[in-house]
Amino acid sequence: MAKNKKLWSGRFQKPTDEIVERFTASVHYDRRLYAYDIDGSIAHAQMLAAEKIISGAEAARIIKALKKIRQDIEKGKLSFSVADEDIHMAIEKEIVRSIGETGGKLHAGRSRNDQVVLDVRLFLRAETRQIDLLISRLQASLVRLAKKHIKTIMPGYTHLQKAQPVLLAHYFLAFWEMFERDRARFKNCGERINVSPSGAAALAGTGLPIDRRKTAKMLKIPVVSKNSMDTVADRDFIAEFIFAAALTMMHLSRFCEDLILWSSGEFDFAEISDAYTTGSSIMPQKKNPDVAELIRGKTARVYGDLMAILTLLKGLPMTYNRDLQEDKEPLFDAVDTVKDCVIVFTRMLVNTEFKAERMYAAAADGFSTATDIAEYLVKKGVPFRKAHEIVGKVVAHCLAGGQTLAQLSLAEYRKFYKGFSDDIYDVIRLEKAIGARKHTGGTAASSVTKRIKEIEKNKNKS
Repeated sequence: MAKNKKLWSGRFQKPTDEIVERFTASVHYDRRLYAYDIDGSIAHAQMLAAEKIISGAEAARIIKALKKIRQDIEKGKLSFSVADEDIHMAIEKEIVRSIGETGGKLHAGRSRNDQVVLDVRLFLRAETRQIDLLISRLQASLVRLAKKHIKTIMPGYTHLQKAQPVLLAHYFLAFWEMFERDRARFKNCGERINVSPSGAAALAGTGLPIDRRKTAKMLKIPVVSKNSMDTVADRDFIAEFIFAAALTMMHLSRFCEDLILWSSGEFDFAEISDAYTTGSSIMPQKKNPDVAELIRGKTARVYGDLMAILTLLKGLPMTYNRDLQEDKEPLFDAVDTVKDCVIVFTRMLVNTEFKAERMYAAAADGFSTATDIAEYLVKKGVPFRKAHEIVGKVVAHCLAGGQTLAQLSLAEYRKFYKGFSDDIYDVIRLEKAIGARKHTGGTAASSVTKRIKEIEKNKNKS
């Protein structure tokens, strides 16, 4: 075969223009699918032999050649050019070069249309499992931090205004829950990824007596796709995966936003390790939370990847169209970005110091136990809306006089409601306010500890 002769060139009278070869080639990025392409080809060859479409000896020669190609790629002995088009054609061309016409028998009963979907599904199956493992390690770090800070009190915020006191441990577990939903989404998406398209061929299936379930079983895929047209047209699983990745990035970004704020002089709640910060080129005193900022920024990349794949798919007619070649770069970018960000965030988090005394002082300021006073009045029979109004007036009085809730005398409290008694000073203690919220999901140490035990118990079961 001529060096640049295409495997599909029989119908064509002129060679491909060089600029078209460069424009249409994808081998420079889809080559990362080589291992999955080879795995799929080995399973396909074994199935062809089992169904007597090719001989056992032919299958053995093909499989031997495929394994040699894998070794050559991994050792850097095999290089590809734009003339190879994509990883599928590059590998097939190498098989034919290596063992002659027998290599051409491998493509019986399949098309690049179902081949590429299989490669991507196998790739995503592996990557989704890896991402799940990385997120689980991040969650384990959060649980360890929660146990360490089970007594650390901090101000909780709404609208970035001090709202109510919470445990830092409760804060960490809030993100544990977010990441647990992310893992559930990846797992659920993984079920739809793990479907075999092999045998759907170009769009209509094949007239050869293949056994699609046999190929799927060899690849440890539990089910085969049900409609050949849908099979080669479907990229829903890619969009779904990137959506799950985008939500994970959003959760990382929100966490980073807090760390960025907390490491500022205005908050001074946290000190990120020098190893995960950088300096200024002009201001010697600066210590910038660049890693956290970059994770926050890279979230936009994954959002862009999601919009790219959705836009790519929205106007395509049935079934396969070359536009779908453009699905891989946003997919690869999303995979690489979310993995890198989870890894570096986990390392940054465990190397961050959280300043308990500073957090406690901030929680004690800003009337964060005002709601506890309102609930105190409710227990005395005051309607909540009336209690809310009373406490609002108490706070306004404090603001006017430059006082805290603890500094008001009992006589001053009774100006607003005669039922106040000495126990009000215990109610407004941060520890008391925290401990009162002992229901499921509350911030009391007893509730947080119970949730930690549930998490650890469920982990041991899995």
